[in-house]
Amino acid sequence: MDTSTTNIKEEARKLINNLPDNSTWDDLMHEIYVRQAIETGLADSEAGRVISVEQVRKDFGLPQ
Repeated sequence: MDTSTTNIKEEARKLINNLPDNSTWDDLMHEIYVRQAIETGLADSEAGRVISVEQVRKDFGLPQ
């Protein structure tokens, strides 16, 4: 979902409406954070800003 073409207020309303009635502020903040992280990751992927798993393993000295 491209945040530049969506209405952020409407998307926030949808997040709030999907939360259970007993949700806390922390629950809401978590949902917003997750949504933003996913959208950022998708945008990075679409723009080609990715690193292979093999490269990450090499960078951190993990076994291939």
